Amino acid sequence: MLLWINGPFGGGKTQTAHEIRRRLPGSVVCDPEHAGFGLHRMMPPQLRGDFQDLASWRQGVVEVLDLALTRHDGVVIAPMTVTDPGHFAETVGRLRELGHDVRHFTLLAERETVLRRLRERGPGHLLGTVAGRRAGTRRESWAVENLDHCLERLAEPEFAEHLWTDHTTVPKTADRIAVLAGLTLRPNNEGRLRTRLRQAGVGLRHVRFD
Repeated sequence: MLLWINGPFGGGKTQTAHEIRRRLPGSVVCDPEHAGFGLHRMMPPQLRGDFQDLASWRQGVVEVLDLALTRHDGVVIAPMTVTDPGHFAETVGRLRELGHDVRHFTLLAERETVLRRLRERGPGHLLGTVAGRRAGTRRESWAVENLDHCLERLAEPEFAEHLWTDHTTVPKTADRIAVLAGLTLRPNNEGRLRTRLRQAGVGLRHVRFD
């Protein structure tokens, strides 16, 4: 089974994916964004647009996820924002055509909630200060500029199942996805402090400067 977790940048996709992995034995996170940033690094900076527009990204994501789903004995989790219907068809749709059990979920929240979460991404801002403010905030600026379009597109029926996250936590969102997908997660016995430290670690590992 593939759990594709969609949503705007800052919507909690990566945190939710790693929460599910932590509590679902045998599951793995396969992040399609890694392939996109790898393609970016091969290109001169002035040519780096949206890597999802590259057919090589869409085809590569399908190839790798198809391999993981075929050979890995466990649930595969892919946290990735996809708002273009054509790109969605060539990734999520193609994997379904290949016979895989793909469960797609879109994490949504009100605009102000997403903006607040972007501002509160502490580790990213800390590293941005060390490495240079512009380097640390480039992705956040892009996310804010594209937020309205992203939320509008992802609210469309084709991007269901929609899960609103304004008034819930990451562990509870993971619980909801598990119920809808027919999966059983281990109980969440972490305290609040340990959860915050672990989530900060996840965020720190996913900071990008390019």
